[in-house]
Amino acid sequence: MKITLSTDSPASAKVDLVAVGVYAKGAARDPAVKAIDRAMGGGLLSAIKEEDFRGEVGDVLKVPSRGKVGARWVVLVGLGKGTPKASDARVVAVRGAQAARQQRTLAVAIPSDGPDAVRAAAEGALMGAYKYSRYFTGSRKPRGGIRAAVVLVDDKKAPALLRALEEGVATAEGINLARDLVNAPPNDLDALALADAARKACQEVGVKCTVWDKKQIEKHGMHLLLAVNRGSKTEPRFVHMTYKPAGAKRRVVFVGKGLTFDSGGLCIKPPKSMVDMKCDMAGAATTIGIVWAAARLKLSVEVHGIIGATDNMSGGDAYRPGDVFPSLDGKTVEIINTDAEGRLVLADALAYARELKPDFLVDHATLTGACMVALGRWTAGLFANDDELGELYGAAARDAAESFWRLPLTEELKETLKSDIADLKHTGDGYGGSITAALFLQEFVGSSKWAHCDIAGPAFLEQAHAVGPKGGTGFGVATGVAFLRALARGRDA
Repeated sequence: MKITLSTDSPASAKVDLVAVGVYAKGAARDPAVKAIDRAMGGGLLSAIKEEDFRGEVGDVLKVPSRGKVGARWVVLVGLGKGTPKASDARVVAVRGAQAARQQRTLAVAIPSDGPDAVRAAAEGALMGAYKYSRYFTGSRKPRGGIRAAVVLVDDKKAPALLRALEEGVATAEGINLARDLVNAPPNDLDALALADAARKACQEVGVKCTVWDKKQIEKHGMHLLLAVNRGSKTEPRFVHMTYKPAGAKRRVVFVGKGLTFDSGGLCIKPPKSMVDMKCDMAGAATTIGIVWAAARLKLSVEVHGIIGATDNMSGGDAYRPGDVFPSLDGKTVEIINTDAEGRLVLADALAYARELKPDFLVDHATLTGACMVALGRWTAGLFANDDELGELYGAAARDAAESFWRLPLTEELKETLKSDIADLKHTGDGYGGSITAALFLQEFVGSSKWAHCDIAGPAFLEQAHAVGPKGGTGFGVATGVAFLRALARGRDA
C-alpha cells in the first residue's frame, strides 16, 4: 500500500472512502463532520440520527456520499469518551480500511496534526488493510481492500510529519510481517522455514543473519534447545540477526521463542488446546519484525535478534518428565512438564544473548496460560529485573498503544524451582505460573538489564479485538520499535 500526506480537507479529498473519528455524542460539533454534512446538504447528520450513531467505541457508520463531497463513501468511527489522543488516529485508520469492500483508496482525518497522530494513522491504514489470504483460491480470494491511503494534514511537506509517516509505515509492515509468520500453517512453517524467513527478511534490509543447524547447536552446547527438539523429525535452528549501524551508542538484544508447533510433547495437550499452537512462535515473529523495522528506519541503535526454533513433538526419542539436561549457562535442569518447553529454548537463547553484553535484553514469548488467566487475552505480562528498563518499556508500550501490565519477580517463589537432583526444576508448584516461568528465565540472563514479555494472550486472537485482527496480531512489534526510537532519540538520558 502507498501512503502519502495530503492537505485536502475531509470534505474535498478525492478518494473512495474518507474516515473520520467521532467522540461520544460529539458528531454534531466535529468540524470534519460539519464540513462533510454541509457538502452533503445535511445528509450526514441525518444518517447519524437515523442510524443512532453515538460515537461509542466500536461504533462504525458507513454512508454513501452525495453533493459536493470528494469521497464516494464516508466512514465515521466511534472513539468513545475521554481525552482525545494521537493513538485515536490508528483506530480511525484501521476501521476505515476494514470498512472497504470494493473501495481501493482511503483518506484518514486525524484528530490532531502532529507526528504521533500521523505515525498512528499510517500504522492503522496498513494494519486495517491486512488480510492473510495465501491459501484462498477461486471465489475465496479477496477482491477488495485498500491499496492507497492519504493522511490529511495541514503541511504535507513538514519534515517531522514525513519522518513520522515513514516510521508508521515501517512499523506496520513489520507488524504485518510478523502476522504472516504467525498465521502460516505449521506444515509450511517449521524451524527450517522460520530460519529461512528470518534470513530473507534480513536480506531485504541489509542485515546480517547467521543460522546454525543442529550440528552447530550441539557444538555450542545448547542442550535445552536440543532436548525439546528430540521428539521431532525436523532439525532445530538457531538464528542470530545483527543490525549494527555506524555510531550506535546503545545495544539492544531481542530474544524470541520460536516453537513452530507445540503438541505438548509427552505431556500432550488436549486437542482443543493444540489447534492454534502454530502461534507458539509468535515471539520469534515479533523479534523478526522489530529487527526488520529498525533496519528499515536506520535507527541509530545496535539491534540483535536471537531465535531458538524447533517444534515440540512426541517422537520415540522425546524428552521426558524426570530427565535432567545441562544448559548453555552450565546449570542443570530437571524436566517436570514437557509442555513447558518454551522456557527451555529461551534459557539457552538468553544465555547466548547475554554474552553480547547488551545495554538491554528483551525477550518475547507466548509462554504461559497463567498470564492469560491473570491478565486476560488482550494484555501481555511485562517483567523486568531493572526498574529503568521496566519504565522505559512501559512508556514505549503506551506510545504504541499496546497493552502491557508489569508483574513482579517475586523472590520467594524461587523456592518452588529447587530440584532435589539438579540445579533447577523448570516449573514451580502450579501457583504464580507466569511469575515462576519468568524467574526460571532470570536464572540465565546473568547481570543483564532484562525484560520478559509474556505475550501468550494478545499474540493470537480467537476473535478480532480493538485494532488486532483474528489470528496473528504482530503484538509487541510496535512497542519494540517505539522503545528503539526512544533510545535513538536519547529519551533515556
